[in-house]
Order: sequence, then structure tokens, then C-alpha cells
Amino acid sequence: MRPRELRWLALPLLLLLLLQPPPSPAHCAKRFDPTWESLDARQLPAWFDQAKFGIFIHWGVFSVPSFGSEWFWWYWQKEKILKYVEFMKDNYPPNFKYEDFGPLFTAKFFNANQWADIFQASGAKYIVLTSKHHEGFTLWGSEYSWNWNAIDEGPKRDIVKELEVAIRNRTDLRFGLYYSLFEWFHPLFLEDESSSFHKRQFPVSKTLPELYELVNNYQPEVLWSDGDGGAPDQYWNSTGFLAWLYNESPVRDTVVTNDRWGAGGICKHGGFYTCSDRYNPGHLLPHKWENCMTIDKLSWGYRREAGISDYLTIGELVKQLVETVSCGGNLLMNIGPTLDGTISVVFEERLRQMGSWLKVNGEAIYETHTWRSQNDTVTPDVWYTFKPEEKLVYAIFLKWPTSGQLFLGQPKAILGATEKQEYRGKIRIINWMKSDCESLNKGETTRPWTAT
Repeated sequence: MRPRELRWLALPLLLLLLLQPPPSPAHCAKRFDPTWESLDARQLPAWFDQAKFGIFIHWGVFSVPSFGSEWFWWYWQKEKILKYVEFMKDNYPPNFKYEDFGPLFTAKFFNANQWADIFQASGAKYIVLTSKHHEGFTLWGSEYSWNWNAIDEGPKRDIVKELEVAIRNRTDLRFGLYYSLFEWFHPLFLEDESSSFHKRQFPVSKTLPELYELVNNYQPEVLWSDGDGGAPDQYWNSTGFLAWLYNESPVRDTVVTNDRWGAGGICKHGGFYTCSDRYNPGHLLPHKWENCMTIDKLSWGYRREAGISDYLTIGELVKQLVETVSCGGNLLMNIGPTLDGTISVVFEERLRQMGSWLKVNGEAIYETHTWRSQNDTVTPDVWYTFKPEEKLVYAIFLKWPTSGQLFLGQPKAILGATEKQEYRGKIRIINWMKSDCESLNKGETTRPWTAT
């Protein structure tokens, strides 16, 4: 290899070393090695399991065409799917490029305080904002995404910082960030890919510097990785980064991460498992997991062509929440803002409806544990949660019994007990249809349920 080539390859490595902050002062917490065996043994910070419900926000340049999917660029340029090709032919000049959408991503009406107030009203306990999707556009002024970021192009604002400040100043929510490891059309990633990922130009000069930048500048307490691009975790140096995140970073004690850190690692390595999009197994898992899903059944980003039937109803969303929490998961419910930064009325309505339900019934969701049974064996659509300290079991039913009586097969009556409830404790009946206007579920009761 010629000396000039050696110098060129060494530069990103030196840059990465310079980017890493000096070691933090020693602290008492356990230190983690850059191996999955060590990292997977880290105890998940308790706040995440207690939170149960978060809001996902998919927002980026893909919000400008707002057609089909947030994968618009890929479907149009790479797969050349007909409806995307025809959409561009019908609505934009012949030589229009995806990069030309950048200046149109204005975020003109983006008001971080207004967003924060809506998220607070939803009853969510954390948010996860897409800081960068697979298109590569960063919602902060990344030093490593020249002229393709929200400071240089489009909004001319640091979206990540504005939302972080609003969330932390106006709400009790935890602030989190989504980050795509790869980028569809970045030349360095494509070159690495052509070498079967023996070259590592892209993670060294782009991905890892941006991850350090995000954590140090915005201190997210959820770091939601995605998009491994088919590359293994060794290519991304995922274990090395996570060891720094857990040992040295400013959020080392509170940050939670997911399982998308390299090909083959999903549902196997990381903090909490996602396993797949819209993952809802319907049964108890031995590891903490999250159901990331969308209010729009067909897309994560905003779609102009969506009809009312494309959106899940509040009943369907509550069902997702209840089933997920009963089986030990968290629900991460996604919305897609418009190109100008507004949260459409249908998304705001669903968020506020969820908040109304949780205002009354949140005690059966927040800070609960899984019970010995997740759902009832006699009456379908009855799901259980549990607070062992209070010896309190919640039975949440999703359909009103046609007979007028609710028969539960799982609670076992104890002979001679004054209350026919297991643990000599309490069963609290939660009717999903009750909102903050009604208070049927406010008292402990042995009726209308009947033990079998």
C-alpha cells in the first residue's frame, strides 16, 4: 500500500479518537467490557419498565413528498416502484432529485413547546425522535453531515435541541433519540458494502462520530438504534460504543438501548428487545421488550393520501397498550408530523384520547408487573397486570360482557376469606371504555367479576 493511502485511512481513526471525551471520574457503578456477554448483563434502568408507554416521532425530509412511506427515496430511486415513479412524474419536474426536497422541509410551524404539551397530555413517559433516518438527513447540525442537516438546509434550526429543551422544561417525559446506523446512498457505505464490509470507512468517519456527538450534546435517555444495512456489529463497533455509553457517557446510569446494533443481533443482544416492527407476541417474554408500532397502519412517516380507515382507533390502540403491558412490554406508539412541523389533528386526537384513558386507568399500567397469568382463560380479551407490593391484581377487559356479568377464570377464591380474591388481596376491574368522565374503576371490588 502506498504511504498516501495509509495516511488517508488513518485520518478517520485519528478523528474518532479525538472525538471521544476524556475518561470520566471514577464512579461506583459496575464497568462493562466491549463484549456482548458483559453488555447484555447490564441491568436495565428501572425507569424504563415502569414507564410502559412512549411516543415515537418519524420526521425528516421524507415528510416533504409525504407519500407512500418514509422509505420514499428507496422505493422511488432504488426499487423504482411504479406508484412512486408516477407520483414524481405527476408532481415534480423531470430532473428533480431527492436532495431538492431538502429546502422544502421548512418546519415553518414547528413549535417544540406545543409538541411537548401534546406529548404530556398523551400520558406517555418518554419520547423517541428520529434524529436521522436512512436518508441521512440529521435533525441537528451534525459536523459529519455537511449541507445535509437541519442547520444548513431546510429548517435552519437545531430541531433536536429545541425539542430536548421543551421536553425537559415542560414535561416529566424522558427524552430519547432514534438513529439510523447506515444511509441508503452514502458513497462510503456503498463502497464498504462492496468490500463485504471489510472496509470500515463509513462507521469510522460518519456513524460513530455522530453517535458520540448526539450523546454528548443532547444526553438522550433512550438511544434507539436502527438500520444495520446488513453489516455485522463488528463493522459498526457496536460493543465498543456501548461500553463507552454504559461506562463513561453523561447518561451512563439512566440510558436504555434497544437490540438493533448489527445484522443478526435483533432480539438477541442489547438493552430491551424489539424483535421486529409492530412486535406483539401475545405472551410473556423472559426479556424486557418493546412494541414499536404506528397509528397509521401503513407508514411511520406522514402520508398525505392516508384515509380515516388507515388510522387505528383509540380502542385498537388501548388494546395494543394493554396486551403489551400485560406481557411485560412497553408500547412505543408512532406519529408522523407534516413537513411544516405540525402534528395533524388525527394524531393529536389519538394522543389526547390515550391520555384521557390513562388519566383514569393509568394505575393499572404504570409501574405494574406481569402476573402469573397474562390473560384470562374463561373470558377472552381480559388482561392482567399486577402490583405485588400492594397485593393488587388488575383485570382489564376490552369487551363489555353481553350477559352483564364478567366471569374470570384466573382469580382463585380462598375458602374462608372475607374477600374472594387471591393473596387475600384485591382485584380491580378496569373497563377500557371508561374515560376521565367516569369512575367505575376507582374502587376495589369483588363484583361484577365472578370467580370460577
